[in-house]
Amino acid sequence: MSAPVIPPGGTIVQTFRQSFVDVPVDKEKDNAIATTQFLDAAESLTTIFDALGSVAFSPVKSDMLGNVKKLRDRQLAAPAESENIQDLCRNELKTKKHTATEGLLWLVRGLEFTCIALSQNLAKQAEELADSFRGAYGQTLKPHHSFLVKPIFSAAMSACPYRKDFYAKLGSDPAKVQEDLRVYLAALEKIVGILKGFLDSKEAKW
Repeated sequence: MSAPVIPPGGTIVQTFRQSFVDVPVDKEKDNAIATTQFLDAAESLTTIFDALGSVAFSPVKSDMLGNVKKLRDRQLAAPAESENIQDLCRNELKTKKHTATEGLLWLVRGLEFTCIALSQNLAKQAEELADSFRGAYGQTLKPHHSFLVKPIFSAAMSACPYRKDFYAKLGSDPAKVQEDLRVYLAALEKIVGILKGFLDSKEAKW
């Protein structure tokens, strides 16, 4: 895993091929979220784990990318029915399958975990990353993980770099890094909220 290359004076957010800030959400269609841009943004987010600089985060990254792939596979199989994430899942469930829908459930949990950890770390200037990630893990993924998986994720939390080292990898201007991350995480939080609401609804159950 090689950390992303940050442009001079820029931040990690500018290296993302797709940002959650720019993912189309159609309010007219019950907050339908554009599939391609959402999946590209989720894929881009995983480069943050490279900036964490530990192989311990490899399972976290590969888990999220595996779930992105399940959704992409469904999109390729039925493109006309998959223009937004919610329709992709609704149409898959009509076929009595739920591979992509279950992939979305786990992807959203992973996105929420990352969003809460980084948002909390930005808000609490004295808190180390390991503590922010541990707290977020307890709120999001931990209740759903088996006793075999929990130690893998616990190892990743313990391997977090020091706060100052991590932010230095995200850009040379600390104020700009924090501002870019705040805007990015607010957009991610909004999308996670929409998708959690959808996944909790009857139409997303299998």
